Amino acid sequence: MVILLAGNVFLGFQYLSAQNNLYQAEKNLEGRKFNERILNFLKLFIEKVLKADKEIDFEARLALENAVRNLDDKEILAQWQKFIESRDEIKAQREVKNLLELLAEKIKI
Repeated sequence: MVILLAGNVFLGFQYLSAQNNLYQAEKNLEGRKFNERILNFLKLFIEKVLKADKEIDFEARLALENAVRNLDDKEILAQWQKFIESRDEIKAQREVKNLLELLAEKIKI
């Protein structure tokens, strides 16, 4: 009886340890997926906005808007709104810098 009880206690601790490891793995996976979405948006932003030598077309704007909304981050979305609502080039440049800084801060290492 004592051996069975000790076995159950041991297996209980093993189960709790495995649960904790699973939780940590899921949390890491979630962080990696978020980082991947940020990097995908960043690549698209560089390609369509920073490297653009003409006005950004509707399809590029739509792709950028969808990518930023896909991040599901209110702070990044708010900064994106500030950027797209910029009325002059100086303000737009300032907001781009703020957006890029925020994206870099949000990447989880």
